[in-house]
Amino acid sequence: MDFRACLFPAAALHRRLETLRPAMYRLAYLWCHDAALADDLTQDALTKAVARLGQLRDPDRLRPWLFGILVNAWRDHLRALRPGEDIDALEETLVCASPTPEQQASQAELVAAMRAAVARLPVGQRQVIALVDLEECGYAETAAILGIPVGTVMSRLHRGRAALRAALAGDAPEALAPHLRLVR
Repeated sequence: MDFRACLFPAAALHRRLETLRPAMYRLAYLWCHDAALADDLTQDALTKAVARLGQLRDPDRLRPWLFGILVNAWRDHLRALRPGEDIDALEETLVCASPTPEQQASQAELVAAMRAAVARLPVGQRQVIALVDLEECGYAETAAILGIPVGTVMSRLHRGRAALRAALAGDAPEALAPHLRLVR
């Protein structure tokens, strides 16, 4: 048993905050596709979390609480953008560390296709896919983080996954669709 955690619970929470930082960064990066902005959003969320640590009622719910703060930081950023600016058109940076040029090109092509497909998703679907599929949050946890009903989480997840499948498969879904004929 760690007696420091009993005597100094704030220090233990600060350590847990630091362990959750990489997950927060991954979420922010997936939402904005900009490394510097993702770092700023993560830092902003952590700063707000430390300032409001007394508002955390259940220390076991730290992860969803932090993700909720990150969602709010992302929403604040989107509100600050000019109304006519397309947030899906933000520049993407690709980092690929494959050993051979062939592997690097193949992986970069796959990553670019996946990021482009994710970037074309509406923000709501992108957030739900990031939380459920990447961070492995449950539906109820995702609903609490985003402040939406569980049914909305499920429908956004279904639509987002379907859109990603269609985007990555190219014309294959159209080829498998049954041919309809006009009946008079």
